Amino acid sequence: MKKYKCLTNDSSLASAIFVPFYAGLNVGQYLWAYNASIRDASPLELVKWLSNRPERKTMWVKDHFLVGDRIAWDFRRQTDSDSDWGSKLMFMPESKNMTLLSIESSSWSNEQAIPYPTYFHPTKESQVSEWQRRMRKLKRPYLFTFAGAPRPEYKENIRDMVISQCQSSTKHCKLVGCYHGATKCDDPLNVIKAAFRFSSTRDQLMVQYTWHFPSSPSEYSVFISENGIREKVLINETLLRIPRHKVVAMREQVIRLIPRIIYADPRASGLETLEVAFNIAVNGVLDKVDKTRRDMEEGRDPGNAFSQLKATKFDMTGTETRNELPR
Repeated sequence: MKKYKCLTNDSSLASAIFVPFYAGLNVGQYLWAYNASIRDASPLELVKWLSNRPERKTMWVKDHFLVGDRIAWDFRRQTDSDSDWGSKLMFMPESKNMTLLSIESSSWSNEQAIPYPTYFHPTKESQVSEWQRRMRKLKRPYLFTFAGAPRPEYKENIRDMVISQCQSSTKHCKLVGCYHGATKCDDPLNVIKAAFRFSSTRDQLMVQYTWHFPSSPSEYSVFISENGIREKVLINETLLRIPRHKVVAMREQVIRLIPRIIYADPRASGLETLEVAFNIAVNGVLDKVDKTRRDMEEGRDPGNAFSQLKATKFDMTGTETRNELPR
């Protein structure tokens, strides 16, 4: 953020205000074996500090945003019980109007998912182009891959059904078992050699990266509904029916998306023409704040974008949109 070209120290000139609080690093220290008050100590200090800042009154924090480098639920503890998970950062009154950028958002409307950082932080565009060329040449012997492990404590869950299909179709599916003590899931090569992934995390994030992925998911993914899986729709048969020319086009579209989900090395200056994840996230915040500002100036209620539990946020039932299975 400090390398962003359009920074200002004058909050009256700012289009949006970044809150420099390392929420994930903070709560990550205290998630286990610490009581709720300790987990809330730093967030309480933060909101106290924010409440005394003069820029707070401009839009009542609706122009503020922060980054939580964990899933959003880690900041939404719903009770004061020590056994409950996470902190109450995003439930504190002073932070309810802020926008939270996290690697996985919940159903609250003031959260937005941004891509999970990988170890690939290019310093120049040629490195991105080389990676894309490598992906185009890579042979993928499987139709689909599942990276994960069963959850026997949950009956009739969709994860176990997909694992079962994968195990019964070893010719077309690669199962990367992420069981306790397993190491294969920690090595990207074990997954990238198999296929574009379908996993318990990444399929959900495809639904959530609405700023970073195109609004035409059928161009790069195949929709198989949860109900379809429950009704015995076979993943391998569904994918085998896709014409070869369409598979090639969809794969190319996925490869073209690579720059949008990677974070360039912030010290680099050779990626000016590429739209990478950081720029897309910042532009998304600026667009959101700009719309909110216009709504407030014109007397409209901008509340729908802030601190409301939106049950339909990820509901794709009956629509061929983002809850897709990558091919």
